[in-house]
Amino acid sequence: MNKAFIIQEGNNRRRLDHFLTEQGLPYSRSRIQKWILEGLVLVNEMPVKGGYRLKSGDRVLLSPEETVPLNLSPEARPLSIYYEDGDLLVLDKPPGLVVHPAPGHTSGTLVHALLFHCRDLSGIGGVLRPGIVHRLDKDTSGLLVVAKNDLSHQSLVRQFQAGKVRKEYLALVWGRPPTGRGLIDRPIGRHPLQRKKMAVNERQGKPAITEWLVLERFPKDRTLLKLNLKTGRTHQIRVHLSSLGFPVMGDPLYGGRKKTQLHEEDDLARELKKSSRQLLHAACLGFRHPRSGEAMDFSSPLPGDMDRIIGLLRGGKPN
Repeated sequence: MNKAFIIQEGNNRRRLDHFLTEQGLPYSRSRIQKWILEGLVLVNEMPVKGGYRLKSGDRVLLSPEETVPLNLSPEARPLSIYYEDGDLLVLDKPPGLVVHPAPGHTSGTLVHALLFHCRDLSGIGGVLRPGIVHRLDKDTSGLLVVAKNDLSHQSLVRQFQAGKVRKEYLALVWGRPPTGRGLIDRPIGRHPLQRKKMAVNERQGKPAITEWLVLERFPKDRTLLKLNLKTGRTHQIRVHLSSLGFPVMGDPLYGGRKKTQLHEEDDLARELKKSSRQLLHAACLGFRHPRSGEAMDFSSPLPGDMDRIIGLLRGGKPN
């Protein structure tokens, strides 16, 4: 869709790219600059550079590229949606669901389901697709926000990058932290030998900060923690807790020997085997709405497997 502007005196001598970025268009600054370079923005019917200084009376015509469909087939799948409007949606991801297509996961992902559900998508980066702003590991459950257009996507990305998004998790861990709360400030990078793993990497890792708080202690050194992410590195919680000697229960990648320290006939062992995943849940998510600026906060109850296991740790019986 074309968009035209007649420059008023108040914008005289403004840079073209700065002017367009501030017009509330549902496109990122980088996307607008790319279109200027490609000649899709004309001033008085002529292509110009992004640094062109506007003059009163100039006619600016923005002719963005047509949105193209993502080369994926929509798939009908039930989604637990907490909130939805024309800019975004917030959903509760179940464990076992991969967020984004990747080698080995070319179908059955959250993106495939979103393409079926979202019939009001506009182009994000020139492509008709739901905007995955952040991810959860396949076997981590909980809250995700998804952008439906460029305006929403760019705003949410900026909020995540600036640390302005509240992200709280609940985790059942092996071990007994000696204090009631703490902060882990250790950089995370790719494991030097195992490419599928991340690790604390003091020399080449990126900054990673996790706050933790003990919510409940159970017999035999098992603990329920609340975690607040200040950064968003891959596997951050799992790596950080494992590095302290408190790996997440059920974690097949970072759990170490802890995952085998149960008797085979134990009720807890059977429930962990049935769950078959790391017991980590994204319980709270808070951010500002990209268009209105309204504060939005969401919370998700514990999924059934974690709830049952906590009941067992408190001395109960499995349902």
